[in-house]
Amino acid sequence: MNKILTLLSLICLFSACSTEKQRVNEETMVTPPSLTTQEPEGPQVKFFQNEEQASYPDAILELYTPLGNQIFKPGKVPFEFNVKNFPFDLNESKEFKLFNILNGDDPVGFYSPIFQRDLAQGSYRVVAYLVDEEGLALKNFGNYVDRDFQVGESRPFPYSAEPYLALNFPRSDQEYKAGSEVIVDFLVVGGDMKLDGLKVSISLNDLRYEIDHMAPVRIENLPVGAYQVKVQLLRSDGKELDGPFSSVSKDIIVR
Repeated sequence: MNKILTLLSLICLFSACSTEKQRVNEETMVTPPSLTTQEPEGPQVKFFQNEEQASYPDAILELYTPLGNQIFKPGKVPFEFNVKNFPFDLNESKEFKLFNILNGDDPVGFYSPIFQRDLAQGSYRVVAYLVDEEGLALKNFGNYVDRDFQVGESRPFPYSAEPYLALNFPRSDQEYKAGSEVIVDFLVVGGDMKLDGLKVSISLNDLRYEIDHMAPVRIENLPVGAYQVKVQLLRSDGKELDGPFSSVSKDIIVR
């Protein structure tokens, strides 16, 4: 009886692990041959996602300050969030769980839901989101929030109902060790990719991959070198959206 229970436990454990790490939507691409070697073609680069359950689907992130199109004086601008159904225990993790993106720049992490940022005059769009244990953005409705506001004598962004992008990974000039996995992690804010007929195009130099839903895209076997990662939000017919944040580019290096 004990042997049977042990065997069943091992089968269940193996099945759970296999399901968690199962690859989906995998595409293999061959990089151009290197000018410094005699190889007929470059290495095979793989783009894929892991089929995993979403973490903290009921987590809620609320933004109390700034209000929509609120105007502040240049200098320290207050931010106040409320977090629900999410383990925001800073004493245990010592890791950032709340991130802000201002005007498409790199994300900045915060240990507290109440803080200030020193901002110059201008128009700002903040996208705030919670992350899981891997540092990837939570992507269910309510896990993230966006807001426009102004600092000093500045005009609001022109009204647009179009969805737009927020890029969690990679960060500007991020470096990776050869053989490590590169992750492209994004949010589509203000829309639904399926209902609105949207897709996201990810290009690394001459390599290109498309996805029609929000999920981290993992890239392996990327050769040593410098890359421009360009993430674009497109209509299903391939037409790019008009908004100022429908495309994001970051430079990365694989050493």
